[in-house]
Amino acid sequence: MDDLIKKAVSFFEQVKNFKNLHAIMELLLTPDWWQLLLLFMACSLFMISRLDAVEKNGFEGTLIGTLVMPYFSGFPNLCFAYLILKNGSNGALVLENGLVNNVTNLTIILALPSILWGLNLFFGRKKHDAYLKINHLSLLLSILALIFFSAATWLVSKDGFISNIDGFMLVGIFLFWQMFHIFDVLKNNTLKNRKIKKRIVFDFILIGLCAWGLFYSIEGLIQWISSHGTGFFSKNRLGVLSGILMVVPNAFLAVYYSAVKRSEIAYSSQIGDCHICIPLCIGLFAIFSPIKVPPSFEIAIFIIIGASAVHFLFTAFLGRLPRFAGMMLAGLYIFFIYKEII
Repeated sequence: MDDLIKKAVSFFEQVKNFKNLHAIMELLLTPDWWQLLLLFMACSLFMISRLDAVEKNGFEGTLIGTLVMPYFSGFPNLCFAYLILKNGSNGALVLENGLVNNVTNLTIILALPSILWGLNLFFGRKKHDAYLKINHLSLLLSILALIFFSAATWLVSKDGFISNIDGFMLVGIFLFWQMFHIFDVLKNNTLKNRKIKKRIVFDFILIGLCAWGLFYSIEGLIQWISSHGTGFFSKNRLGVLSGILMVVPNAFLAVYYSAVKRSEIAYSSQIGDCHICIPLCIGLFAIFSPIKVPPSFEIAIFIIIGASAVHFLFTAFLGRLPRFAGMMLAGLYIFFIYKEII
């Protein structure tokens, strides 16, 4: 007991020492890159953990992945677009961030659970089950929407720029897509006599706190790379680095939901996250600052469209993504990253 009292006294004496207190405050207010990275990961994973609660409070199945989850996992991309606009309006970085994010989601992130478990949408359950068939059709529609959004972004960029008008168009088609899902939620809840429970507000308050943590960590990481980054971790690679970092929580999500045999959520969440980057992030940025399209844009957008088509064909006819297809997608990702680095 005496030792505990002595330790407590020693602690308070150190706190009274202004130098020690100043050092503690400086550590908290000016964290290094590894602390910011830990904060980013912790906030992202906690936001994802609220999915189960959201599903129980009025959302279910692929609607979690297409309407709710994209705002959980895609929020860092929106933060990145805002911070780049605020700090210099380099639209090429936002474009790179979105393209790398989508290519990673559609290739390596979905390839991992496919290689491990086969990413089966039915997992031995009866394919004629009405609930499963509805989720299957919703997923197919989401993949087609991604192909449409990507093609629309490619078309408006043919002149080398994504202008303000192009940005309004991209954001407009995204909002229409979201309104479709909102009415789908209301329709399903009406048919099943379910209501969105009020306790969901508590989850959104927690999400708001995590969102602040994400914003703070992303802003700090951008500043650190801009000031101290060298080599591959330099400012010139900011778009690629941010795109890779912001899909790490998605990898945990895909693996977890695949492992618990909820592949429809694992699949639709990745597709929904792609919708946030293309067209929302790119469109919002272009509204305020037109984007000059970099030379690597076309190869990335064609990889996204091609990978989306592969997912559509396998899920439409087989109801799963086979292991060999997952290996092909993983190889495609390695090729893409190699091209980006070189």
